[in-house]
Amino acid sequence: MVTMPPAPADGFDAYRGWRYVVKLGGEIMQHTAALDALAADAVALAQAGIRLVLVHGGGPQADALAARLGHSVRKVAGRRITDDDALAVAKWVYGGSSNVELLGALKGHGGRGVGLSGVDGDLITVQRRPPLAITNPQTGAPEWVDFGHVGDVTAVDGALIETLWGGGYLPVVASLAADRAGAIYNVNADTVATTLAVALAAHGLLLLTNVPGILRDRADPASLVTHADAATIQALIAAGTIAGGMLPKVQNALAAITAGVAQVQILDGTQPHRLRDSFLHGGIGTTIRPATSAA
Repeated sequence: MVTMPPAPADGFDAYRGWRYVVKLGGEIMQHTAALDALAADAVALAQAGIRLVLVHGGGPQADALAARLGHSVRKVAGRRITDDDALAVAKWVYGGSSNVELLGALKGHGGRGVGLSGVDGDLITVQRRPPLAITNPQTGAPEWVDFGHVGDVTAVDGALIETLWGGGYLPVVASLAADRAGAIYNVNADTVATTLAVALAAHGLLLLTNVPGILRDRADPASLVTHADAATIQALIAAGTIAGGMLPKVQNALAAITAGVAQVQILDGTQPHRLRDSFLHGGIGTTIRPATSAA
């Protein structure tokens, strides 16, 4: 397991050569100022010698396009059901418009972004998710859910990322991947980020979303859980405090730290420069570590 560097006394110098995977939600790309600030931060970190991978989905954008096309959107336990129409939308949005918009934002700050998906360079291999038994939140009874064209990661080959890093490029990975037969699947972006962080032996995983972090009271930002370990997270899940779209995030966070990633941070990426500030100041959002005193 890697350990975290000391608090930076000289900007980002303490982190030079360290590896981080940053996942940003589609909500951030809806905020022009936040996206511009995030791109500026990512470029500054990369130029300081920090090895970054940016991972994105584009859920709100996919929902908006589906609505314009008259397609219905269904989610279970915070995860999207991907039928044929939803897969087509995911390709257009994740592998197309969202990826290019993020690359454009990076270029505007002098960044050398390279757009990828899990299909490129055999980066991520998946298999179709089998039907799963999910507890119906209304009835409490189990029900079988077919997630459709949703992939579960079976293998990661980080060679392409290493090559891009070696050339001074900043990889930008869309949350699509293929199975060994070449069939394309939608993959949860938090899962893509987590598996990349583990495979690349990242020192940290940052999940940028549209909330301050984990809240004990979702209506009260002052109830932020600033630090947590696995026991704290499991207790909050059992109490129903963590639910909906936050649930897969924390499940992936636990998977990451269990597999050796030193820490996971959940931050509000709609607030400008949260990425930069998380390196310079710390104490922002929720930090999850294998063992820590929870707040």
